[in-house]
Amino acid sequence: MYLYTAPPDGFYIGDFEIKFYGLIMSIAMLVGILLACKLAKKRGIKSDDILLLAIIILPCAVVGARLYYCIFYDHGYTFWELFDLRQGGLAIYGGVIGGLIGLIIFCAIKRNFKILGTLCDICVPCLILGQALGRWGNFFNQEAYGNLVTNENLQWFPYAVYIEDQQAWYQATFFYESVWNLIGLAVLLKVYYTYESTGTTTATYLIWYGIGRAFIEGLRSDSLYIGNSGIRVSQLLSVLLVIAGIVILVVKYIKKKSGEKNGEKV
Repeated sequence: MYLYTAPPDGFYIGDFEIKFYGLIMSIAMLVGILLACKLAKKRGIKSDDILLLAIIILPCAVVGARLYYCIFYDHGYTFWELFDLRQGGLAIYGGVIGGLIGLIIFCAIKRNFKILGTLCDICVPCLILGQALGRWGNFFNQEAYGNLVTNENLQWFPYAVYIEDQQAWYQATFFYESVWNLIGLAVLLKVYYTYESTGTTTATYLIWYGIGRAFIEGLRSDSLYIGNSGIRVSQLLSVLLVIAGIVILVVKYIKKKSGEKNGEKV
């Protein structure tokens, strides 16, 4: 059996404790903002606007991630526990929904909703990068793992991870998703710089992330469910994302062909 000890979940500076999860998420946000500034130049968006967008979108994403978790996690939170982020409990899909609300608020402030699609195309590569990095916070928190691994020949990282609270090995689904998202980042950047048509990069993200998450979510042992239905809420949303992405691409293709035909007639 592969010897392994669980990683520490943080460290102290004086009497102040810093959690690795929070540190990693902060780094992911910073790197995402820097990448967004670089991508924005390709679409004629100023860096100052990206910084303002970040100020709006990040709090919305955190609130959304927390509310999503509290709604679907059967814990019976009190009102004040909703604000206790140090006890954990954030869900990425809630963050995505909150982030989209932040994008809409930004467009409303700018009184320009025509740039919403462009902003989505800029944000999704940054989002998937943040998701890839953020999954390592799950590693230090010992969460987001998969099925029990009883075969000693498979009890090694990164296939499996040792969960100290359970005194057992489980599939390292957080790692699977991190790798999937890193590959997705390369795919999205290729699409972003190759196709300038608004919405193509966003649709690619919906399909890529949705496929990966739908499969990996099925391996997890800590999924959030819709009541007592037995339906994993994130898996259902992932399937809907894939469908939405495909619909966007199909609609864009039909419009393109229609435009080409009209051009030929003229």
